[in-house]
Amino acid sequence: MEDIGKVLKEARTEKGLTLDDLQQTTKIQKRYLIAIEEDDFDALPGKFYVRAFIKQYAETVGLDPEELLTKLDEQKNETSESEEKATAKTRTEAVKREEKPVSPLLEKAIRYLPTFIILVIVVAILSTIYVFALGDRSRNESTQIDSTNTAVSVSSASEKSSSSSKKTSSSAKSSSTSTKTSSSSAKKTSSSSVKVSSSSAKKSSSSSEKASSSSKKKSSTTASKQTITNTSASGSSFVYTLANAPSKNVIKLSVASGSTAWSSVSADGSTVWQGTLSDSTSSQTVDLPENTSTITLSLGNSTATTIKINGKKFNFLKENSSSTVRTITINVEQSQSN
Repeated sequence: MEDIGKVLKEARTEKGLTLDDLQQTTKIQKRYLIAIEEDDFDALPGKFYVRAFIKQYAETVGLDPEELLTKLDEQKNETSESEEKATAKTRTEAVKREEKPVSPLLEKAIRYLPTFIILVIVVAILSTIYVFALGDRSRNESTQIDSTNTAVSVSSASEKSSSSSKKTSSSAKSSSTSTKTSSSSAKKTSSSSVKVSSSSAKKSSSSSEKASSSSKKKSSTTASKQTITNTSASGSSFVYTLANAPSKNVIKLSVASGSTAWSSVSADGSTVWQGTLSDSTSSQTVDLPENTSTITLSLGNSTATTIKINGKKFNFLKENSSSTVRTITINVEQSQSN
């Protein structure tokens, strides 16, 4: 059976097409085209893309895609059968190795090994308890010595403090009269300062509420002006116009649960991000450079992909919803307020 990659390569050569020409037509990266021609299907992003890329490649060079996909399934079946035979052989050899007799000495060692391990654990626990008991005993003895020394020093200090307290009681009486007069004056000044601060706080809070409400109105009117319009569609290529866009645009790509999708995002011809979304990484947010005029989105599984532009859902499937691989070009028209 002739290899699929060889058949596709010969058809491309007969058509007089290079890999760069094929990449421009199919929007499939050159490294994936080379992997297909070398039958290195493990280098592709996933099983879905193997069939999708082979189908698109065959249609471009004028071959029957269904015939090639049938060959692909036959190759997979042959590979799985050979793997099963190898696995069965390995299991048989493993069983034979396990059936080798074990020496009596080794059997005794295995039988008494759990008992030996338990004895070691018990000895370790008893040793630990004994070490902690000795440590507590020495700690208690040092604590008793410290407590006796502390009691002697406290008794001498209490005698000194009793004599000094008698002297300070007379001075405390004279200071009580002065504290009464200072507390009454403090009450008057604090009440007046509370009134002034409360009135100023009310004024500042009302002005901040007005400013926040006006900013919310401005932001809501700006967000509602954004529109996306389809201007042309040709095969798997679609062109749109993004009107009243901000100076900085944000693209969010998401994939449906249980699906995988390869995507790439370019700004003014330069790739900003590319990768494969799946259950492990189901979404990707891409911040585009300021004042980007052209956005290019390449989608490998568009039917399972969801796009949001500046937080607004982009319903691109209404133009040819059956197209799986598509290229979307968005011409950005910024709003005058930006």
